[in-house]
Amino acid sequence: MKKMYPLLLSVILLAGCTPNFGSNDKVVQKKNNKKETSIVSSYQISSNYYKNIYPYKTSKSRGLVVGNLNTSYDIDEFETGLMRVAQKNYSPDDYLFQEGQVLSKDTVTKWLNRKYTSEQLKANGLSAKDNIGLNPLKDGKGTARQQNEKNPIYLTQILEQDYLTKDSKGNVKLAGVAIGLALNSVYYYQKEKYGSTYEVKISQNTLNEKGKQIAREVVQRLRNMSALKNVPITIALYKQQSKDSVIPGNYFAYATVEKNSTNVDNWKEVNEKYYLFPSESATRAHRDDEKNFENFKADIEDFFPNYTGCIGRARYSDGQLVDLSIDIPIQFHGQAEVIGFTQYVAGLVVKTFPDYVNLQVNITSNNEAKALIAREANEKDPIVHIYK
Repeated sequence: MKKMYPLLLSVILLAGCTPNFGSNDKVVQKKNNKKETSIVSSYQISSNYYKNIYPYKTSKSRGLVVGNLNTSYDIDEFETGLMRVAQKNYSPDDYLFQEGQVLSKDTVTKWLNRKYTSEQLKANGLSAKDNIGLNPLKDGKGTARQQNEKNPIYLTQILEQDYLTKDSKGNVKLAGVAIGLALNSVYYYQKEKYGSTYEVKISQNTLNEKGKQIAREVVQRLRNMSALKNVPITIALYKQQSKDSVIPGNYFAYATVEKNSTNVDNWKEVNEKYYLFPSESATRAHRDDEKNFENFKADIEDFFPNYTGCIGRARYSDGQLVDLSIDIPIQFHGQAEVIGFTQYVAGLVVKTFPDYVNLQVNITSNNEAKALIAREANEKDPIVHIYK
């Protein structure tokens, strides 16, 4: 995209600046001994994103992530964070992305269950082959509180992502799999149906121990599936936040399992974490960045009398701020106010935040999107769009 100088010109050009997708590549993918012809778009948004195969194939376990995670922030981060982990082994330059095509909704649902006693199987009309839950058994001994605190549900979701390669003849094959395991940092339970909700906090040490234990069992099961016998597996552990959190959780560890292997011992740390701006935790951990955000807020307050406050969600990788998303709710009385305020904020973005940060500012009024300001890392000028 051409460099845009005046901010108003950026707004005008954005509407007419559409990507040129160019020619698309035809590829052949084998499935159930049948060949399917698909298309790989030649257009790639950035080097951080994978190209996809079309027609687009949705996940075999579609819908479970939305239903099993606590917040919309965790839903998004669980998926996009796994893509970042996958890039450590599957480069976007060499691999194509496809949603998981091996693990079905029924399989994932059964794996997320608790283990059952023989009596519990009988009471629920289940057979021994259904007793494949990866969460601990609740044997009914002790009070409801004792049972849940002793054996909380650790594993709340499993996500599969497939990574494909293409040879010189256009044949595409599965060449790597990434598996995300979402773990509860807080487990919610009820002593009785429709009763009060109680919570059990789960420590990071416990998540490390239980998560790696579950990961070993998952890899064993994956290797018993014909489609995954001979492909590398990247398996990663995700810590999801509580239901009232306004920031997502994060992946904290991953392991690479070589093809034909079930060895899941080579764990590596994922040093990522989200912080809320402003907050005491952000001040303690990243005082300079939090101070920049406070200055940003103060400058907005000086400009606009109807300002009601803003919050930021900052992602850190290896201690470095890499992504910052800012929400600004404000009451406008006319489009001229929207344009004037958006231009002012865009100028503040350039002045306040370092250019190595991916930045997005969402300006809303009465829960309606009014403007978007976005600046990619290492870009000088932001792109500005005002909604009409």
